Formats: sequence, structure tokens, C-alpha cells
Amino acid sequence: MFGKRKEVKKSELTFDEKTMRAVIRASICTGEQVAGFKDKETGHFTDVMLIRSPKDIEEFKRLYGIENITKEY
Repeated sequence: MFGKRKEVKKSELTFDEKTMRAVIRASICTGEQVAGFKDKETGHFTDVMLIRSPKDIEEFKRLYGIENITKEY
């Protein structure tokens, strides 16, 4: 019934600091966290990876060369 979500590869997604910012979206109900990029103009969020541990956050930062990530609830 539901298809498996297609994984986004780094080569398919580019991060431009001028138009996007790195964001971790966290659910206050379930605690689920998703790392991705939010467009500064439109507010559109593109999810990149599920965060299960602090190690995943470090991997996300390393893959895209990010130093600061904001968290949204």
C-alpha cells in the first residue's frame, strides 16, 4: 500500500548557504528528529536523513560541511 521512501543521495541534493539553512525538525509528541534544509524565502523543508543518535547529526554535518544547525519544533 505505501511505497518505500526514496533515499536522497548527496549528489542529488546541493546545499547553498545563501538560499538555504540547515535545520533539525523535532516532533514534540514523538521525539522524532529529521535533518534537512529549509529554503529561506519560501520556508520549504527538504528532509535529508532521520536522526537517531548524536552520531547521525555529526554525519550530517560532515557530509554537507555544516557547522551550525538550528532546531525547530
